[in-house]
Amino acid sequence: MKLFLRPVVAVLLLLAPCALPAQTDTAYASDPAFQKALQEARLQEKQHQYSFALDQYKKASKVAGGKCMACLQKIVMIDEGLHDWKPALAAILQEEALASTPIERSLAYAEHANILIGQAGDKPKPEPLKQAHALYQQAIEAYPHNISAQFQDGKVLTMMGDNEHAKLAFADCAKNCSPKDPSRVRAQHFAENPELSLHKMAPAFEVTALDGTRFNPDTMRGRVVLIDFWATWCGPCNAALPELKQIAKKFKDEPLTIISVSWDKDEKAWKEFIGRNEMTWTQYRDADHKLSDRFEVQSIPHYFTIDSDGVLTAEMVGSDSNVESKIKKLIAKAKEAQKLQPQVAQNER
Repeated sequence: MKLFLRPVVAVLLLLAPCALPAQTDTAYASDPAFQKALQEARLQEKQHQYSFALDQYKKASKVAGGKCMACLQKIVMIDEGLHDWKPALAAILQEEALASTPIERSLAYAEHANILIGQAGDKPKPEPLKQAHALYQQAIEAYPHNISAQFQDGKVLTMMGDNEHAKLAFADCAKNCSPKDPSRVRAQHFAENPELSLHKMAPAFEVTALDGTRFNPDTMRGRVVLIDFWATWCGPCNAALPELKQIAKKFKDEPLTIISVSWDKDEKAWKEFIGRNEMTWTQYRDADHKLSDRFEVQSIPHYFTIDSDGVLTAEMVGSDSNVESKIKKLIAKAKEAQKLQPQVAQNER
């Protein structure tokens, strides 16, 4: 079963200010029934059997008398991923009541706000937005470096039409982010233009490519980005390779950046294939599928396009995706935006 993490949950996991708080040793921790349920829950979660994992986390929580913070956090996360808002809300209220440290309270308040936003749907009414904003503020007050709360509060303020305060929230998030955090650049972009935060964005990431350079799509402002998930042993990927090579050659002088993300485990075979086939664009090997999981990629070839504003514009699967036609339109849009930049700067003087 595939767990669909909505955007705010994905961002929370990405931007969490620290690891989840360690659970204080208590009597239930040595209970065989608790240990068995927790072990089974983790196994089922690892196998992506989330409904079964949820049942086991609930069983472990029951054995613990509702005192297992880690169990409650998992229950909330899975319920959110399954869009089962009512039990998620019940669990987060338990988590808030159990929280005993500033960080625990901060994480619980922020997660409560996330649930309210998720429950409100694509077009939330003013009241849940106000409630979520108040909870994010509580989260930030409890722990001022909760960058997830700052980021999400910026989005909520933008939805409320308060762009000035949204800019401040995103700026605070960027200021508190580690320079190595790939989300820092995105927060900086949103601080300049909060409206971008309401668009569908690709997961923020930064990787070291085969040539040793660091690649972060959020640093590609003004350029179109094509992300290609593939593998050397994938027949349909090999069938699609000529089109990809043609795109790289045809648009080499245009505002386009391509990154191919391989599932290959054999590094030597991967490097030899790249050299033999003259794949001159950015290459990255995702042997553990961590990046692929962030994009929820389960089959290849799989493509994503990001426009010059950083907005995720298309997802395509299969070797007959006609990637070039989509790239061509996005490049035309990027070039038109470049032409308008001097005019905008002139008007702002």
